[in-house]
Amino acid sequence: MSENDPNRTDDPNNRLGRISKNAAFLMMMALMLLFAIQVVGRQENPVAELTYTEFTNHLSSDRVSEVTFRDRAVEGEFRQPVRRDDREFVRFQTMLPGELTDGLLQEMQSRGVVVDAEPPQRGVGTFLLTALPWLLFIAFWIWIFRTMQGGGNRAFQFGRSKAKMISPDTPKVTFADVAGADEAKEELQEIIEFLKDPAKFSRLGGRLPKGVLLVGPPGTGKTLLARAVAGEAGRPFFQMSGSDFVEMFVGVGASRVRDLFEQGKAHAPCIIFVDEIDAVGRHRGAGLGGGHDEREQTLNALLVEMDGFESNEGVILLAATNRPDVLDPALLRPGRFDRQVVVDAPDVKGREGILRVHAKKLPLADDVELSLIARGTPGMSGADLANICNEAALLAARRDGNKVTMADFEQAKDKVMLGTERKSLVLNEYERKLTAYHEAGHAVLGLKVPGLDPVHKVTIVPRGRALGITASLPEEDRHSYTKEWMEGQLAMLFGGRVAEEMIFGPRDITTGAGNDIERATSMARRMVMSFGMSEVIGLVAVADNEQEVFLGREIVQRRSVSEHTQRIVDEEVKRILDEAHERAHAVLDENKDLLESIAQALLERETLNRDDVEALARGEPLAPLPDLKDDEAPKLPQQPAPQPGKAPRGFGLAGGEGPLPDPAPGVVDGPDLDELI
Repeated sequence: MSENDPNRTDDPNNRLGRISKNAAFLMMMALMLLFAIQVVGRQENPVAELTYTEFTNHLSSDRVSEVTFRDRAVEGEFRQPVRRDDREFVRFQTMLPGELTDGLLQEMQSRGVVVDAEPPQRGVGTFLLTALPWLLFIAFWIWIFRTMQGGGNRAFQFGRSKAKMISPDTPKVTFADVAGADEAKEELQEIIEFLKDPAKFSRLGGRLPKGVLLVGPPGTGKTLLARAVAGEAGRPFFQMSGSDFVEMFVGVGASRVRDLFEQGKAHAPCIIFVDEIDAVGRHRGAGLGGGHDEREQTLNALLVEMDGFESNEGVILLAATNRPDVLDPALLRPGRFDRQVVVDAPDVKGREGILRVHAKKLPLADDVELSLIARGTPGMSGADLANICNEAALLAARRDGNKVTMADFEQAKDKVMLGTERKSLVLNEYERKLTAYHEAGHAVLGLKVPGLDPVHKVTIVPRGRALGITASLPEEDRHSYTKEWMEGQLAMLFGGRVAEEMIFGPRDITTGAGNDIERATSMARRMVMSFGMSEVIGLVAVADNEQEVFLGREIVQRRSVSEHTQRIVDEEVKRILDEAHERAHAVLDENKDLLESIAQALLERETLNRDDVEALARGEPLAPLPDLKDDEAPKLPQQPAPQPGKAPRGFGLAGGEGPLPDPAPGVVDGPDLDELI
């Protein structure tokens, strides 16, 4: 009989439940008995309903012994039982036709009738109000009775763990359903072998790991790996979220931790999975509240249960987080989490495997090549790739197709990477021309600066918050970046602004390059302060040692850089940006014809792929566009072009994408729609 069996006789909660059920049953029986006695008592003393005339006749015949007045209602008793309708009555009741008169009262007193008066009887509403406490009391005991009867004493389980045990009937996820994380699968496979055959490792002195922490960015498959472990282990598997421990009442989290490990020990050997453990495992001493808050009590209980005075042999804690930097060091030490398994973004081989796993459910056309899609999606996580497969299926269904084609995958990839096309946003001719030259400037720099990634797509169709996008994709996965690549990337970021200066003049530049400048400044500052790519600063990390206040380490930040050094850093950052701007200007001066041809092609076609851009770079003409019917031709609004020297109204929207992550994807946004001038 398991520990969670509600029929166990040694469980104190069950004993309390049985006592409460017996008390509720006895209380209900007592109330029913009292009600029955009242009903029977009324039947043993029947009351005769008299008219006022009959009442006065009985009074004149001296048959009335006593009366009680309740307003106009009269109740009384006869001196001797009166036979009526084959029944004998001792009590009677009647109604006065009007107010009580002095003559009637004097007559009753002269005949020796005992006269009494009481307040009028209360109505049904008053009766219900009086009986409401009893009704609530009865309803409470009925609720207790039902709670004890079903749900395993739910009323007394507030401090019990909310962990759910995976049943054998649950659809299983196996390691065959997981791709792109081979090293993590090997680590977890060893844990499963530990559970299945402990003697294989214990004979050489090895012991079962107490904890395994899955660390990785969001969407890389940490929870999917845990589900695969549950499907492969063949042992009891408990799952719980870190947020399930903490409640508004103090002590509940620690109680649930203890109860969780008690369930684990009862089913040992077993696995306990805690998702998003950073909800309870954050660094202690956070904030200014001291060490007595609920979250820290929960963490202390977790530390003791994992490796305290009493050992929990056979219980493996599997946890997942994407914020290992905020976890308490005591939680990460060996003996608690013996292993930290990194689940990183997949490489090209892993991406192809992930695409094949998700594409099993899709009817693919013959032209689909998943290897090409994998090579064109660097840096994407498993969740992103699953989203691409889903979007491709939706696009195929939208066009009433029977199979998912390569064109659907390409369109889905662009939608996920670049954003959804905003075809409803119509630009006037001046805005289209300005955006076309801006994106053409980025494209020319991407083609002519050595070491940069190939230009994948250039478009002036608004996507997401940007009016235009130039995207570059690497031909292979890149894990580190050279100084040459970063300097070339800076020049490419300034290509849009330089193109505006060359075509429209320095006074007609717009705020469309705001996002490019912001990203270029962030990259140049990291080059100087973190990467040691400045000869003036040298190999010195001068970045501020910024720490989060919630970690509780330091609330007052100490300045680690002098004002003189900070001034030199600012000068170096400006020098690098100025050199990138001059380099972009020199490249576009040498390739004015290519800039013009790409801009005109964008105005004509709106979107250019890699083949189109490379053909223009070779000086080859593009294939003519198919003829469009009159109703299919794009209709541009007839708006007057702005006067020279004035930015168009509705344009000049600064970039709000923020600095590039490290490493940076090769997407250069055009004018942004995030904020107004």
